Amino acid sequence: MLFISNLLKYIFSYKDPNTHLIDIAFIAEKIIGDETTIQLPSWRPGRYELGNFAKNIKQFVPQDEKGKILPFHKTTKDCWKIQTKNVKELHIKYSYYAVELNAGSTYLDDKQLYVNPVNCCIYIPERINESCEVELKIPDSYKVATSLKSPGSRSGGRRKILTSPFKSTAKDYHELADSPFIASPTLQHNMFVMDGVEFNLWFQGECKPNWTKLINDFFIFVNEQFVSMKGPIPSDEYHFLFQILPYRFHHGVEHLSSTVIALGPSYEVMRGDTFLDLLSVSSHELFHSWNIKSIRPTEMLPYDYTKENYSRLGFVSEGVTTYYGDFFLYRSGIYSDFEAHRALSKHMQNHFDNFGRYNLSVADSSFDTWLDGYAEIVPHRKTSIYSEGCLIALMTDLMIRKYTGNQRSLDDVMRHLYTEFAKKGKGYSEADYKAVCELISSTSFTEFFAHYIYKASSYENALTECLDYIGLQLLKGKSKKYHERHYGFKISELLPVAKVIAIYPNSIAEQAGIQLGDELISINGYAVKNNLGDWVRYFGSDEISLIVSNAGKSRTISFLPSAEEYYQVYYLQKNSNPSEAQEKNFTAWCHRRF
Repeated sequence: MLFISNLLKYIFSYKDPNTHLIDIAFIAEKIIGDETTIQLPSWRPGRYELGNFAKNIKQFVPQDEKGKILPFHKTTKDCWKIQTKNVKELHIKYSYYAVELNAGSTYLDDKQLYVNPVNCCIYIPERINESCEVELKIPDSYKVATSLKSPGSRSGGRRKILTSPFKSTAKDYHELADSPFIASPTLQHNMFVMDGVEFNLWFQGECKPNWTKLINDFFIFVNEQFVSMKGPIPSDEYHFLFQILPYRFHHGVEHLSSTVIALGPSYEVMRGDTFLDLLSVSSHELFHSWNIKSIRPTEMLPYDYTKENYSRLGFVSEGVTTYYGDFFLYRSGIYSDFEAHRALSKHMQNHFDNFGRYNLSVADSSFDTWLDGYAEIVPHRKTSIYSEGCLIALMTDLMIRKYTGNQRSLDDVMRHLYTEFAKKGKGYSEADYKAVCELISSTSFTEFFAHYIYKASSYENALTECLDYIGLQLLKGKSKKYHERHYGFKISELLPVAKVIAIYPNSIAEQAGIQLGDELISINGYAVKNNLGDWVRYFGSDEISLIVSNAGKSRTISFLPSAEEYYQVYYLQKNSNPSEAQEKNFTAWCHRRF
């Protein structure tokens, strides 16, 4: 790549990591006009809620080419107007407070400089399509993991280790915003090549990668995605950037040519269910390279970083990706029947446990992520675009297969969206998605969309009918947790305290006054830690007296467990006596024998 002098430059300086402040210099040449607008994104693609990144900016100092400080004022929380009369070159120095570590954040400590540029890189709106140069002033021992190209790469075969000094150029601000990087002396790296695409695996944090197993399993599911889409991802290289944390964590963010995945705890990442989680989120994020980074709703092409980009298509961008993330692992042979059924059962459980399905449709819930993000703030208000969208995608896939005698599937829908919309630079609408489903299946989807996408409802019967096509049964049984079955509330399984995360409508617990977010302090005078299940089994049908704490206030709540049963468990199981047609359909669906 030929690097020339760019008109827009970003310089990141690694100085005192203990302050968690990253010093950033923005330089813009050829300034025209008496006033220049400077913007910082108010959200990041991949999370459809406002991020308020500007709160982390400190010491915003605009200067001209001679170092003279320029007058400026703020017009919104993340927009500045700078007086630039007679200024040829604008220099802005500022610090970004980087103390949060997840897959979409920016972070600095004595081990790494980790940046999601969309968090902290300002830009001039009318020059958003100009190329941007990035320079990292980092210690000589630091390596850099990123999809950004650099002439300072040190090659060994096709393996590229990017080291200090690091300079790179993004073709425009959109590519810069979409290109996270990790600079650290402790990065661990390996790679493989498939169909001309270089796949890089980077691990930051305490981890002992099993490279043989990693590359083998990644090769398998990447190949399955290529086969499904009949070609490679829309990039000539891809980077999996893993932030491995010492505590339990699970988060991934997609980009066109990379993904950041934060996962923990360190000691479980290479084994058991946590390793399967690593494969699952990696498969999910890679498929996003097609679905949302390339195949994009009209409302998000291009991204407008200044405000909400409302769309009701979250059930496609996130739901279809959630379905395929695990399905590729199953179809390629990595998942067993048990693991695949467990993954789908989790989303079915989420559906039936979430009574917001009767209040807000999955399409409207997608629109409303911009209001309240992904947390349940108002009980039973909306559904999950991930779980609901996954089940909608499963039903759509099975319906298309049924209508076409297994000749077509949801794969064909996604390929059509890619070739006829993404590759032609077009976004797609809700009507487009429905029309493509109908084109592929030669059947109307009007009733399906009306009942299950645009209407707040449950769809147990429709889901059961779709599953029956491939010989699977949706079964339900009693929850093994007494407080879920007879009290009517759920608690977090990941926190060291027992905190209420869901309440069954009109249950004995809700009637007694249990609220979302209540932390359980004691039961019948005995302290509750992570042993609520043991205590409730012990007390059985006895009257319960709970002391709970919420918002700094404690309350005492008493009630008798109900004879009525509330929460149930849902799971998938193969039909014990499948028909020949069901066995055939099952094999066509997942490429495995029944």
